[in-house]
Formats: sequence, structure tokens, C-alpha cells
Amino acid sequence: MTIAPDRRLTPATERVALESLRGVLLRPAYTPGRPTRLAAALADLCRAPQGARDRQLNFGADLTLIDQQGDWAFVQAAADGYCGWVRAEALDHDLPPITHRVGAPATHVYAEPDLKTPERMLLSLGARLSVTATQGGFGRLAQGGWVPVQHIADRPGPDPAAVAATLLGTPYLWGGNSRSGIDCSGLAQAALGACAVPCPGDSDMQEAAFPVAEAEIRRNDLLFWPGHVALALDAERMIHATAYAMAVIIEPIAEAMARIDAAGQGPFRGVRRPPLVLPGRFP
Repeated sequence: MTIAPDRRLTPATERVALESLRGVLLRPAYTPGRPTRLAAALADLCRAPQGARDRQLNFGADLTLIDQQGDWAFVQAAADGYCGWVRAEALDHDLPPITHRVGAPATHVYAEPDLKTPERMLLSLGARLSVTATQGGFGRLAQGGWVPVQHIADRPGPDPAAVAATLLGTPYLWGGNSRSGIDCSGLAQAALGACAVPCPGDSDMQEAAFPVAEAEIRRNDLLFWPGHVALALDAERMIHATAYAMAVIIEPIAEAMARIDAAGQGPFRGVRRPPLVLPGRFP
């Protein structure tokens, strides 16, 4: 029995596959891929050109360009291996060194190092930045524009749950990965990523990626239901992005379990424990 590869993690279109798949996946052509980076503040990662959104990419995401059809480019994200289509105009092949990430829930890029000047774009938690200089409390980006130094970090945080709590009230958005809208797996990925813990993009992948927690629930454990994930704040409370409230909320774990089960969206699948790392520099 042949198991079809997971399209979300397969760097291939019907026309072209990444060179690493030669001899594994038959395609008319193969490519070594081209390193590129997201230059837009936020971009939908779609399952087909002009198709449905699977996930989103934030500013500065490193990508491998595999194929292009008209205005759409097929890419694979370096951070989690997720593949999909983005608008080609959102890509930049200039790759200055990444020095910082946005550490606040969101920040603005200003035209000048002055908070009274026009903002150019809104960046979300986890956006990767190339800061070339600082002036007057702002960091200058290699691509142009200035960000407040209070909102950027060059080292990961120690506590994913604390990061997730900064996103309380963020509206729920299926496939969302930003302060403008986020879903359950996006919240888990953003919180863990801010603490330098590699994390897949979807809840089923996250459940498979981390070891089972043998002991009682503790802070920063991940709690899973079919198609849903939450992050434990402690043994009694969890934080999650949920369509039930259409927002990121804190909820008692026992109440959430009962509510989800009563709605027929269970059963509870168990607890996983991501390995936390000592704070250092971002990988």
C-alpha cells in the first residue's frame, strides 16, 4: 500500500519538484530551488493559485521558491517546511542577515525614526527583521523604514505561555498567523517560536511532533482535541484561539473539556510536552 505524501510538506507541484525529491517523486522537472524571503507584512499561503488559505507567512520568513505560475509562486517555508502558493510580488530575493524578530504582539514600521511620521506597515509577533542601525529609539530596517526598539528582540523568550497571553483578544481566523487574526495552531506556533522552539504549522502535525506528557498537566503543555490545540497556563487553565469565542481566550481546562465534548467535537486526545530550551539567540 502506497501512502500519499502530505501535500502540506511536499515541495512539489504537478510540474516541478525540489531536487531532493528526485527518485522519490516523479515530476517532469526538478529544481534546486531559489532562496527568497517574504517582503510583505503578511501573506496567505494557499493550497493553489488563488485557492483557499492553509496558513499565513509573516514578514521576513525565509522560503525556497520552487515553481511559479503567472503572478503566483510555490514556496516552502524554512521554519516549518509548510508548502503552498503566495503572490510572487510578495517575495524579495535580497536576503540581508536577520538580526531581530518582532517580540511584541504587533508593531508599526515608520517612514522615519519618529512616531509622528506615517506608518508604512503593521508587523506581527515573530516577523523576522534585518536591523542595520538604531537611532532615537528606533531600529532601521535594511529594506527601509524604522521600528520601535521596544517591540523587537534579538533573543528568544523563556515562557511560551507568557507570549501567548500577549495575544489575548486577537480575533480568531482560520489559518491565521498574526495579530490581525490567528487560529489555534497559529497561536501555539507563534508562542513556541518566540521561545526558539521549532513547531509545525497545523495541530495534527504539532501533536505528532512532541512527546506525550506522562505527568499531570503543567505550564506550556499542549492539549489536543481533533483539529484543535490549546496551551496550558497551569494545571487548571489554558489559553487558545477558538471559534467558540472567535478570539484568543483563557478558559478553565475542565470546563473546556466538558464544553467541547458536549458539542461533539471531542474526544480529548491528550497532552504533549514541547521541550523548552534555555534562552539564547534565535536559530
